[in-house]
Amino acid sequence: MTSHDVAVIGGGCVGLSVAKHLVARTDLDVAVLEKEHHLAAHQSGRNSGVLHPGFNYPPESKKARFATEGTHRMKAYCAEHDIPCDELGVLVVATTDEEERRLHDLADQAEANGVEWELFESQAEIREHEPHAVGQAALYAPEAASVDSQQYVYTLAREVQKAGVSLYLGHAVSQIRHTKAGYRLTTSNSTIDADYLVNAAGLHADTLAKQVGVGEEYQVVPFRGEYYELTPEKSHLCQTMIYPTPDPELPFLGVHYTRRADGKVIVGPNAVLAFGREAYKNTQFDLAEFKETLTYEGFLKLIASPMMLKVAWEELNKSYRKEKFAEASQKLVPEVREADLNKSYAGIRAQLVTDDGELVKDPLFIETEDAVHILNAVSPGLTSSLPFGEEIAKKLEAKE
Repeated sequence: MTSHDVAVIGGGCVGLSVAKHLVARTDLDVAVLEKEHHLAAHQSGRNSGVLHPGFNYPPESKKARFATEGTHRMKAYCAEHDIPCDELGVLVVATTDEEERRLHDLADQAEANGVEWELFESQAEIREHEPHAVGQAALYAPEAASVDSQQYVYTLAREVQKAGVSLYLGHAVSQIRHTKAGYRLTTSNSTIDADYLVNAAGLHADTLAKQVGVGEEYQVVPFRGEYYELTPEKSHLCQTMIYPTPDPELPFLGVHYTRRADGKVIVGPNAVLAFGREAYKNTQFDLAEFKETLTYEGFLKLIASPMMLKVAWEELNKSYRKEKFAEASQKLVPEVREADLNKSYAGIRAQLVTDDGELVKDPLFIETEDAVHILNAVSPGLTSSLPFGEEIAKKLEAKE
Protein backbone atom coordinates (compact mmCIF):
# COMPACT_ATOMS: atom_id res chain seq x y z
CA MET A 1 0.00 0.00 0.00
CA THR A 2 1.42 3.39 -1.04
CA SER A 3 0.62 6.51 1.00
CA HIS A 4 0.97 10.24 0.38
CA ASP A 5 -0.17 13.39 2.14
CA VAL A 6 -1.99 14.66 -0.97
CA ALA A 7 -3.25 12.81 -4.03
CA VAL A 8 -4.04 14.92 -7.10
CA ILE A 9 -6.20 13.04 -9.58
CA GLY A 10 -5.46 14.25 -13.11
CA GLY A 11 -2.14 15.11 -14.70
CA GLY A 12 -3.40 17.93 -16.90
CA CYS A 13 -2.32 21.55 -16.76
CA VAL A 14 -4.53 22.33 -13.73
CA GLY A 15 -3.64 19.21 -11.73
CA LEU A 16 0.08 19.69 -12.34
CA SER A 17 -0.18 23.38 -11.49
CA VAL A 18 -1.81 22.46 -8.16
CA ALA A 19 1.08 20.07 -7.46
CA LYS A 20 3.66 22.71 -8.47
CA HIS A 21 2.25 25.28 -6.08
CA LEU A 22 1.64 22.79 -3.27
CA VAL A 23 5.29 21.71 -3.10
CA ALA A 24 6.40 25.35 -3.35
CA ARG A 25 4.18 26.42 -0.45
CA THR A 26 4.23 23.38 1.85
CA ASP A 27 6.26 20.35 2.95
CA LEU A 28 3.46 17.98 1.96
CA ASP A 29 4.23 14.73 0.15
CA VAL A 30 2.29 15.11 -3.10
CA ALA A 31 1.37 12.53 -5.73
CA VAL A 32 -0.27 13.11 -9.13
CA LEU A 33 -2.28 10.23 -10.64
CA GLU A 34 -2.81 10.30 -14.40
CA LYS A 35 -4.89 7.62 -16.08
CA GLU A 36 -3.07 7.74 -19.43
CA HIS A 37 0.44 6.45 -20.05
CA HIS A 38 1.42 9.82 -21.48
CA LEU A 39 0.47 13.40 -20.67
CA ALA A 40 -1.71 15.99 -22.42
CA ALA A 41 -3.92 13.32 -24.01
CA HIS A 42 -7.18 15.16 -23.33
CA GLN A 43 -8.24 18.78 -22.70
CA SER A 44 -4.77 20.05 -21.79
CA GLY A 45 -3.27 18.94 -25.09
CA ARG A 46 -6.29 19.07 -27.40
CA ASN A 47 -6.96 22.80 -27.47
CA SER A 48 -6.08 25.78 -29.64
CA GLY A 49 -3.09 26.74 -27.49
CA VAL A 50 -4.30 30.34 -27.25
CA LEU A 51 -3.53 32.53 -24.24
CA HIS A 52 -6.63 34.70 -23.80
CA PRO A 53 -5.71 38.05 -22.25
CA GLY A 54 -9.12 38.61 -20.60
CA PHE A 55 -11.09 41.14 -22.64
CA ASN A 56 -14.04 38.77 -23.07
CA TYR A 57 -14.84 38.21 -19.38
CA PRO A 58 -16.90 40.32 -16.95
CA PRO A 59 -14.75 42.61 -14.75
CA GLU A 60 -14.04 41.24 -11.26
CA SER A 61 -15.09 37.72 -12.31
CA LYS A 62 -12.87 34.70 -11.64
CA LYS A 63 -12.46 34.22 -15.36
CA ALA A 64 -11.22 37.78 -15.85
CA ARG A 65 -8.78 37.57 -12.95
CA PHE A 66 -7.43 34.16 -13.88
CA ALA A 67 -7.13 35.03 -17.59
CA THR A 68 -5.32 38.35 -17.19
CA GLU A 69 -2.96 37.07 -14.51
CA GLY A 70 -2.59 33.73 -16.24
CA THR A 71 -1.58 35.27 -19.56
CA HIS A 72 1.27 37.24 -17.98
CA ARG A 73 2.45 34.33 -15.85
CA MET A 74 2.29 31.84 -18.69
CA LYS A 75 4.41 34.06 -20.96
CA ALA A 76 7.03 34.39 -18.24
CA TYR A 77 6.95 30.63 -17.59
CA CYS A 78 7.35 29.84 -21.27
CA ALA A 79 10.27 32.25 -21.57
CA GLU A 80 11.97 30.72 -18.53
CA HIS A 81 11.58 27.16 -19.81
CA ASP A 82 12.03 27.71 -23.58
CA ILE A 83 8.47 26.69 -24.42
CA PRO A 84 7.28 28.01 -27.81
CA CYS A 85 5.06 31.03 -27.20
CA ASP A 86 4.32 33.66 -29.86
CA GLU A 87 2.62 36.91 -28.90
CA LEU A 88 0.60 37.37 -32.07
CA GLY A 89 -2.40 39.36 -30.88
CA VAL A 90 -6.02 38.66 -31.78
CA LEU A 91 -8.38 40.52 -34.09
CA VAL A 92 -12.04 40.25 -33.05
CA VAL A 93 -14.04 41.11 -36.17
CA ALA A 94 -17.54 42.56 -36.41
CA THR A 95 -19.51 41.99 -39.63
CA THR A 96 -22.83 43.62 -38.60
CA ASP A 97 -23.95 46.76 -36.80
CA GLU A 98 -25.02 44.70 -33.78
CA GLU A 99 -21.64 43.00 -33.58
CA GLU A 100 -19.92 46.39 -33.85
CA ARG A 101 -21.95 47.61 -30.86
CA ARG A 102 -20.79 44.56 -28.92
CA LEU A 103 -17.17 45.41 -29.73
CA HIS A 104 -17.55 48.54 -27.62
CA ASP A 105 -18.72 46.39 -24.70
CA LEU A 106 -15.61 44.24 -25.16
CA ALA A 107 -13.47 47.38 -25.18
CA ASP A 108 -15.05 48.50 -21.88
CA GLN A 109 -14.35 45.06 -20.37
CA ALA A 110 -10.77 45.11 -21.64
CA GLU A 111 -10.22 48.52 -20.07
CA ALA A 112 -11.72 47.42 -16.74
CA ASN A 113 -9.59 44.25 -16.74
CA GLY A 114 -6.35 46.07 -17.57
CA VAL A 115 -6.04 44.47 -21.01
CA GLU A 116 -4.48 46.36 -23.92
CA TRP A 117 -6.91 47.04 -26.79
CA GLU A 118 -7.47 49.12 -29.88
CA LEU A 119 -10.59 49.62 -32.00
CA PHE A 120 -10.46 49.57 -35.80
CA GLU A 121 -13.44 51.22 -37.43
CA SER A 122 -12.98 50.36 -41.09
CA GLN A 123 -12.13 47.52 -43.43
CA ALA A 124 -8.93 49.34 -44.37
CA GLU A 125 -7.69 49.32 -40.76
CA ILE A 126 -8.56 45.65 -40.39
CA ARG A 127 -6.59 44.77 -43.50
CA GLU A 128 -3.50 46.54 -42.17
CA HIS A 129 -3.34 43.72 -39.60
CA GLU A 130 -5.00 40.86 -41.47
CA PRO A 131 -4.98 41.46 -45.25
CA HIS A 132 -7.53 38.73 -46.01
CA ALA A 133 -10.04 39.30 -43.18
CA VAL A 134 -13.31 41.11 -43.80
CA GLY A 135 -15.44 43.17 -41.45
CA GLN A 136 -16.75 46.65 -40.75
CA ALA A 137 -14.92 47.01 -37.44
CA ALA A 138 -12.64 45.06 -35.13
CA LEU A 139 -11.13 45.03 -31.67
CA TYR A 140 -7.41 44.30 -31.57
CA ALA A 141 -5.91 42.78 -28.41
CA PRO A 142 -2.12 42.57 -28.87
CA GLU A 143 -1.44 40.50 -25.72
CA ALA A 144 -3.09 37.33 -27.03
CA ALA A 145 -0.51 34.61 -27.67
CA SER A 146 -0.12 31.11 -29.04
CA VAL A 147 1.64 28.51 -26.91
CA ASP A 148 2.61 24.86 -27.35
CA SER A 149 0.25 23.42 -24.73
CA GLN A 150 1.70 19.91 -24.83
CA GLN A 151 5.24 21.12 -24.19
CA TYR A 152 3.87 23.25 -21.34
CA VAL A 153 2.26 20.23 -19.67
CA TYR A 154 5.39 18.12 -20.01
CA THR A 155 7.52 20.96 -18.62
CA LEU A 156 5.23 21.25 -15.60
CA ALA A 157 5.53 17.50 -15.08
CA ARG A 158 9.34 17.57 -15.17
CA GLU A 159 9.38 20.53 -12.78
CA VAL A 160 7.13 18.92 -10.18
CA GLN A 161 9.04 15.63 -10.33
CA LYS A 162 12.31 17.46 -9.68
CA ALA A 163 10.59 19.09 -6.70
CA GLY A 164 9.74 15.67 -5.25
CA VAL A 165 6.21 15.03 -6.53
CA SER A 166 5.44 11.39 -7.34
CA LEU A 167 3.90 11.14 -10.82
CA TYR A 168 1.95 7.96 -11.48
CA LEU A 169 1.16 7.42 -15.17
CA GLY A 170 -1.25 4.69 -16.24
CA HIS A 171 -3.14 4.93 -12.94
CA ALA A 172 -6.82 5.38 -13.81
CA VAL A 173 -8.77 6.01 -10.60
CA SER A 174 -11.88 3.85 -10.59
CA GLN A 175 -12.98 4.27 -6.98
CA ILE A 176 -12.60 6.85 -4.23
CA ARG A 177 -13.44 5.73 -0.71
CA HIS A 178 -13.51 8.04 2.29
CA THR A 179 -11.72 6.50 5.28
CA LYS A 180 -11.05 7.63 8.85
CA ALA A 181 -7.52 8.61 7.82
CA GLY A 182 -8.46 10.30 4.55
CA TYR A 183 -8.98 8.60 1.19
CA ARG A 184 -8.28 5.25 -0.40
CA LEU A 185 -7.97 5.39 -4.19
CA THR A 186 -8.35 2.25 -6.23
CA THR A 187 -6.58 2.62 -9.58
CA SER A 188 -5.96 0.41 -12.60
CA ASN A 189 -2.46 -0.23 -11.26
CA SER A 190 -2.49 -0.06 -7.47
CA THR A 191 -4.20 1.23 -4.35
CA ILE A 192 -3.07 4.56 -2.93
CA ASP A 193 -3.93 6.19 0.40
CA ALA A 194 -3.89 9.94 0.95
CA ASP A 195 -4.77 12.33 3.76
CA TYR A 196 -6.04 14.98 1.33
CA LEU A 197 -7.51 14.82 -2.16
CA VAL A 198 -7.57 17.14 -5.17
CA ASN A 199 -9.93 15.98 -7.88
CA ALA A 200 -8.72 17.53 -11.15
CA ALA A 201 -9.95 14.71 -13.36
CA GLY A 202 -11.41 16.94 -16.07
CA LEU A 203 -13.90 14.99 -18.18
CA HIS A 204 -14.46 12.56 -15.31
CA ALA A 205 -14.26 14.93 -12.31
CA ASP A 206 -18.02 14.90 -11.67
CA THR A 207 -18.21 11.10 -11.73
CA LEU A 208 -15.44 10.74 -9.14
CA ALA A 209 -16.81 13.54 -6.95
CA LYS A 210 -20.22 11.88 -6.77
CA GLN A 211 -18.60 8.74 -5.32
CA VAL A 212 -18.03 10.74 -2.14
CA GLY A 213 -21.30 12.68 -2.28
CA VAL A 214 -19.94 15.91 -3.82
CA GLY A 215 -21.44 17.88 -6.70
CA GLU A 216 -24.53 15.75 -7.13
CA GLU A 217 -26.44 18.68 -8.64
CA TYR A 218 -24.03 18.86 -11.62
CA GLN A 219 -22.99 16.70 -14.54
CA VAL A 220 -20.34 17.03 -17.23
CA VAL A 221 -21.81 17.12 -20.73
CA PRO A 222 -19.06 16.53 -23.33
CA PHE A 223 -18.93 18.80 -26.38
CA ARG A 224 -16.53 17.92 -29.17
CA GLY A 225 -14.69 20.73 -30.93
CA GLU A 226 -13.28 19.75 -34.32
CA TYR A 227 -10.48 21.61 -36.09
CA TYR A 228 -9.38 21.87 -39.68
CA GLU A 229 -6.11 23.43 -40.72
CA LEU A 230 -5.29 25.53 -43.76
CA THR A 231 -3.16 23.86 -46.39
CA PRO A 232 0.45 25.17 -46.35
CA GLU A 233 -0.16 27.10 -49.58
CA LYS A 234 -3.06 28.98 -47.97
CA SER A 235 -1.65 29.56 -44.49
CA HIS A 236 -0.83 33.16 -45.48
CA LEU A 237 -4.57 33.91 -45.32
CA CYS A 238 -4.22 34.27 -41.53
CA GLN A 239 -1.17 35.94 -40.04
CA THR A 240 -2.22 35.98 -36.37
CA MET A 241 -5.63 35.13 -34.88
CA ILE A 242 -8.99 36.12 -36.36
CA TYR A 243 -12.05 35.71 -34.13
CA PRO A 244 -15.74 36.50 -34.61
CA THR A 245 -17.44 38.89 -32.22
CA PRO A 246 -18.85 36.67 -29.45
CA ASP A 247 -22.60 36.53 -28.96
CA PRO A 248 -23.35 36.65 -25.20
CA GLU A 249 -26.52 34.63 -25.81
CA LEU A 250 -24.62 31.68 -27.26
CA PRO A 251 -22.52 29.25 -25.22
CA PHE A 252 -19.67 28.84 -27.71
CA LEU A 253 -17.60 31.29 -29.73
CA GLY A 254 -17.88 29.78 -33.20
CA VAL A 255 -15.34 29.02 -35.93
CA HIS A 256 -12.20 31.17 -35.83
CA TYR A 257 -8.60 31.21 -37.07
CA THR A 258 -5.49 30.64 -34.97
CA ARG A 259 -1.86 30.67 -36.08
CA ARG A 260 -0.24 28.19 -33.72
CA ALA A 261 3.23 28.28 -32.24
CA ASP A 262 4.30 25.62 -34.77
CA GLY A 263 3.28 27.87 -37.69
CA LYS A 264 0.16 25.92 -38.68
CA VAL A 265 -3.13 27.78 -39.02
CA ILE A 266 -6.05 25.93 -37.47
CA VAL A 267 -9.67 26.76 -38.20
CA GLY A 268 -12.42 25.94 -35.72
CA PRO A 269 -13.68 24.59 -33.53
CA ASN A 270 -17.31 23.76 -33.89
CA ALA A 271 -19.12 22.57 -30.75
CA VAL A 272 -21.14 19.40 -31.18
CA LEU A 273 -22.48 17.03 -28.53
CA ALA A 274 -19.99 14.16 -28.23
CA PHE A 275 -21.28 10.59 -28.14
CA GLY A 276 -18.95 9.82 -25.24
CA ARG A 277 -16.59 11.66 -22.91
CA GLU A 278 -13.59 10.70 -25.01
CA ALA A 279 -15.31 10.33 -28.40
CA TYR A 280 -12.89 12.45 -30.41
CA LYS A 281 -14.22 11.32 -33.79
CA ASN A 282 -17.78 11.76 -34.98
CA THR A 283 -17.83 8.03 -35.67
CA GLN A 284 -16.95 7.11 -32.05
CA PHE A 285 -19.76 6.06 -29.72
CA ASP A 286 -19.90 5.08 -26.04
CA LEU A 287 -23.43 3.82 -25.48
CA ALA A 288 -23.37 4.04 -21.67
CA GLU A 289 -21.97 7.57 -21.58
CA PHE A 290 -24.24 8.79 -24.39
CA LYS A 291 -27.25 7.38 -22.55
CA GLU A 292 -26.02 9.12 -19.38
CA THR A 293 -26.11 12.45 -21.23
CA LEU A 294 -29.45 11.89 -22.96
CA THR A 295 -31.20 10.89 -19.73
CA TYR A 296 -29.72 13.68 -17.60
CA GLU A 297 -32.48 16.09 -16.59
CA GLY A 298 -30.14 19.08 -16.85
CA PHE A 299 -29.26 18.26 -20.46
CA LEU A 300 -32.91 17.73 -21.39
CA LYS A 301 -33.77 21.16 -19.97
CA LEU A 302 -30.79 22.73 -21.72
CA ILE A 303 -31.61 21.29 -25.13
CA ALA A 304 -35.29 22.17 -24.81
CA SER A 305 -34.42 25.79 -25.56
CA PRO A 306 -35.25 26.67 -29.21
CA MET A 307 -31.97 28.58 -29.42
CA MET A 308 -29.96 25.56 -28.23
CA LEU A 309 -31.79 23.26 -30.65
CA LYS A 310 -30.93 25.60 -33.52
CA VAL A 311 -27.28 25.81 -32.43
CA ALA A 312 -27.09 22.03 -31.99
CA TRP A 313 -28.39 21.43 -35.52
CA GLU A 314 -25.96 23.95 -37.04
CA GLU A 315 -23.00 22.49 -35.18
CA LEU A 316 -23.97 18.94 -36.13
CA ASN A 317 -24.03 20.00 -39.77
CA LYS A 318 -20.50 21.41 -39.47
CA SER A 319 -19.33 18.10 -38.06
CA TYR A 320 -20.66 15.88 -40.85
CA ARG A 321 -20.68 18.29 -43.80
CA LYS A 322 -17.35 19.90 -44.59
CA GLU A 323 -18.97 22.45 -46.89
CA LYS A 324 -20.94 23.84 -43.92
CA PHE A 325 -17.73 24.17 -41.91
CA ALA A 326 -16.13 25.98 -44.85
CA GLU A 327 -19.13 28.33 -45.10
CA ALA A 328 -18.74 29.25 -41.43
CA SER A 329 -15.03 29.96 -41.91
CA GLN A 330 -15.71 32.18 -44.95
CA LYS A 331 -17.58 34.69 -42.78
CA LEU A 332 -14.21 35.96 -41.56
CA VAL A 333 -11.95 35.08 -44.52
CA PRO A 334 -13.99 34.77 -47.73
CA GLU A 335 -11.02 33.57 -49.80
CA VAL A 336 -10.94 30.22 -47.97
CA ARG A 337 -12.35 27.34 -50.01
CA GLU A 338 -13.42 23.88 -48.91
CA ALA A 339 -10.36 22.39 -50.63
CA ASP A 340 -8.10 24.64 -48.53
CA LEU A 341 -9.14 22.88 -45.31
CA ASN A 342 -7.55 19.64 -44.15
CA LYS A 343 -9.05 17.66 -41.26
CA SER A 344 -6.96 18.15 -38.13
CA TYR A 345 -7.50 17.15 -34.50
CA ALA A 346 -10.46 17.41 -32.12
CA GLY A 347 -10.84 18.17 -28.43
CA ILE A 348 -13.66 17.62 -25.97
CA ARG A 349 -14.82 20.32 -23.62
CA ALA A 350 -15.95 19.08 -20.21
CA GLN A 351 -18.90 21.44 -19.93
CA LEU A 352 -20.55 21.36 -16.52
CA VAL A 353 -24.35 21.61 -16.55
CA THR A 354 -26.66 22.08 -13.58
CA ASP A 355 -29.76 20.02 -12.87
CA ASP A 356 -31.72 23.15 -13.86
CA GLY A 357 -30.27 23.04 -17.36
CA GLU A 358 -27.83 25.94 -16.98
CA LEU A 359 -24.31 25.94 -18.40
CA VAL A 360 -21.74 26.65 -15.67
CA LYS A 361 -19.60 29.36 -17.24
CA ASP A 362 -17.17 30.15 -14.42
CA PRO A 363 -14.48 27.98 -12.84
CA LEU A 364 -16.10 25.89 -10.12
CA PHE A 365 -14.53 23.92 -7.31
CA ILE A 366 -16.15 22.47 -4.21
CA GLU A 367 -14.26 22.23 -0.93
CA THR A 368 -14.81 19.70 1.82
CA GLU A 369 -12.88 19.31 5.05
CA ASP A 370 -10.09 17.32 3.41
CA ALA A 371 -10.56 17.70 -0.34
CA VAL A 372 -11.08 20.07 -3.25
CA HIS A 373 -13.07 18.89 -6.26
CA ILE A 374 -12.47 20.93 -9.43
CA LEU A 375 -15.68 20.37 -11.34
CA ASN A 376 -15.37 23.12 -13.94
CA ALA A 377 -12.08 24.37 -15.34
CA VAL A 378 -13.78 25.60 -18.48
CA SER A 379 -12.09 27.78 -21.13
CA PRO A 380 -9.75 29.57 -20.73
CA GLY A 381 -8.45 26.68 -18.62
CA LEU A 382 -4.99 26.57 -20.18
CA THR A 383 -4.51 30.33 -19.83
CA SER A 384 -5.74 30.23 -16.22
CA SER A 385 -3.86 27.14 -15.09
CA LEU A 386 -1.07 28.80 -13.08
CA PRO A 387 -3.19 31.16 -10.94
CA PHE A 388 -6.02 28.63 -10.73
CA GLY A 389 -3.64 25.91 -9.53
CA GLU A 390 -2.17 28.28 -6.99
CA GLU A 391 -5.60 29.14 -5.61
CA ILE A 392 -6.41 25.45 -5.13
CA ALA A 393 -3.01 24.90 -3.48
CA LYS A 394 -3.78 27.69 -1.02
CA LYS A 395 -7.04 25.94 -0.11
CA LEU A 396 -5.12 22.75 0.68
CA GLU A 397 -2.44 24.64 2.59
CA ALA A 398 -5.14 26.10 4.84
CA LYS A 399 -6.38 22.58 5.70
CA GLU A 400 -3.04 21.41 7.20
